[in-house]
Amino acid sequence: MTLKIAVIGAGPSGIYVAEGVKKKLPDTMVDFIERLPTPFGLVRFGVAPDHQGTKKVINQYEKFFDQEGIRLLGNVEVGKDISVQVLQEHYDAVVIANGAREDKKLGIPGEDLDGVYGSAAFVSWYNSHPDYKDLSPIPEHAKSAIVIGNGNVAIDVARILVKSAEEMADSDLADHTRIAIDNASISDVVIAGRRGPVEASFTPPELRELGKLEHALPVIEGAVIPDELPSHIDTSQPAGRIKGKVLDIFRSFTEMKRDGKDKTIHLQFLASPTAFLGEGKVEAVQFERMELNEDGKPTGTGELFDIPADLVVSAIGYYSQPLEGVPFDEQLGRYPNEEGLIKDNLYVVGWGKRGPSGTIPTNRPCSFKTSQIIMDQVIADPAKQGGAAIDKLLADKGSKVTTFTDWKAIDAVETKTETRQKIASVDEMLAAIEEAI
Repeated sequence: MTLKIAVIGAGPSGIYVAEGVKKKLPDTMVDFIERLPTPFGLVRFGVAPDHQGTKKVINQYEKFFDQEGIRLLGNVEVGKDISVQVLQEHYDAVVIANGAREDKKLGIPGEDLDGVYGSAAFVSWYNSHPDYKDLSPIPEHAKSAIVIGNGNVAIDVARILVKSAEEMADSDLADHTRIAIDNASISDVVIAGRRGPVEASFTPPELRELGKLEHALPVIEGAVIPDELPSHIDTSQPAGRIKGKVLDIFRSFTEMKRDGKDKTIHLQFLASPTAFLGEGKVEAVQFERMELNEDGKPTGTGELFDIPADLVVSAIGYYSQPLEGVPFDEQLGRYPNEEGLIKDNLYVVGWGKRGPSGTIPTNRPCSFKTSQIIMDQVIADPAKQGGAAIDKLLADKGSKVTTFTDWKAIDAVETKTETRQKIASVDEMLAAIEEAI
């Protein structure tokens, strides 16, 4: 019997779970139910526009979609155009793979001031996500920005803000975003974290990029880089070795000369935000200075200090969005599951499964584990019509469902120029499809 599977979301984790099943059960029929007309999720809208090498994984994904039995049902929103429960009725298995696109909140005073954004919104804006095309987050004459968080997303945001047009020439940064950044001419970006350099979550490749910027110098603030890792970190393990490399990079920053660079990225450690300050719009962030105990955990000292800012981006993590009728842990921001199984024939992969952690390659083994569980548990039901039933339901509703062929029409328009210019409007995407017919 042929398995019929619906995957909610056409990003990496969803593609990998389908790939895992198709490798062992080639006759499996998989429909990707995607809210936007475009597939590839996190790769398209999460990876920084100047990381084109990372985005080349899309070439592999396109080959996967060209397989028999794989369909894209784009421009279909689960929970609005169709429910999870209806999908469960018509497919042998339903997999939630819609990622995590809601920003975690700091919960401190002033978080609603103009000029304070979460990284999910800010990154989506500079990656031309249709939901954020009208955001306009950068004040025209902004000179300073603060990015709160000590992970790779914080580095991405800081790097994009200080790179010149020449440095971004090979990126797919949208013209309107480039204009906004150039008009602002931000010269100081602070990356602030409540922990110290040893505890930072940067990875070596991302951190190393800050030392290669043409116009910006990385400067360590608020902490001294130790000569060696503390004893509680096991350097025989991969995580310990990574921290050792990160410290080496920090040390290299302390030896760098300005050499005419007119911008600065301040790596501000041991600083915990307590309030956003300003009248109507953000003007500064108030921090409490922290200190570390023997285990590397930060505690407050009671000392407060302010750092001026025209723009603040909080990059402290993401939450998944709940779906009607599906169990959801509001505190953790993900779907409770046992190795990917939520209940009945409903599964979850990616950030909705384990929380917003890991990179694109991390999703592959994680999704493969869930694909094996699906194959072990699910028996094909000949009574379930799969895509045929869903096609009729959506047609009866008048939904404008887009296909993978339609995506290729969008892709052709976006790649007419030397560097991709993403279409940031669903209506314009649908118009491009119509023109191609």
